[in-house]
Amino acid sequence: MRCTTLLALLTGVILYLVMGALVFSTLESPDEHLAYKDLLDAKDAFLHNNSCVTELDFHRLVKGVVSAVEAGLDVKGLPQNFTSHWDLSSAAFFCGTIITTIGFGNLSPRTWYGQLFSVCYALVGIPMFGILLAGVGDHMGTVLRRAVAKIETLFLKRKVRPTTVRWISAVLSILIGCLIFLAVPTFVFQRVEDWSILEAFYFVVITLTTVGFGDYVPGGGRNGVFFKPLVLVWIVFGLAYFASVLTMIGNWLRVLSKKTRAEMEELRAHATDWTQNI
Repeated sequence: MRCTTLLALLTGVILYLVMGALVFSTLESPDEHLAYKDLLDAKDAFLHNNSCVTELDFHRLVKGVVSAVEAGLDVKGLPQNFTSHWDLSSAAFFCGTIITTIGFGNLSPRTWYGQLFSVCYALVGIPMFGILLAGVGDHMGTVLRRAVAKIETLFLKRKVRPTTVRWISAVLSILIGCLIFLAVPTFVFQRVEDWSILEAFYFVVITLTTVGFGDYVPGGGRNGVFFKPLVLVWIVFGLAYFASVLTMIGNWLRVLSKKTRAEMEELRAHATDWTQNI
């Protein structure tokens, strides 16, 4: 890659980051200020209604609750029967978020030996999953190419222009993949997790892009033991599909770049001939 192209890309990324920072700051900052005001009002109301509690005791209680939440405990209901968040199903799901590099962040090891094992586990598991993802993506890419070829053959029989056929087949294959890996999971999560459509779609996209904020995590209900393995399977095939799509788009852009470069060379040659003839 040329230095000028690299500098242009770097400038574009920096501008994109600045634009994103401005947008998120504008959208989220007012809500944060409201939440802070509500928290102060709740604290003042609690201390006013419970005069026997000092502000220091209140802050100690809040600190204890925050520590419990950071440890992964659910403090909403505080049931008498303790349920571990590190049961086999949850731990397996956590391992899946490590090797897929999603890292939801809702559950994380608090002990030094757990953190040390996480580092070792990630160093081995991430490359292993990368190889698996490449293999699955390769097979899915083959299936995708065959599907595209069949669609192209169907349209070519109807004497449609080859360029138009390529665009139609590409759009159709991407739409079918988005239906399977985006639309259907969105409705499934909406029903199973009782999220809104927007929340479910937000989770699906954030997960398959491996961003994984952790504000929405599936499998928190009674069916989590059975649902979490299915979510992991969806993540594997979803990541593989989007990897194959990105590879396909990259190949198209590479071909387009070569054609554009060839056309520019041809135009430059014509311009040189024209200037020599003048």
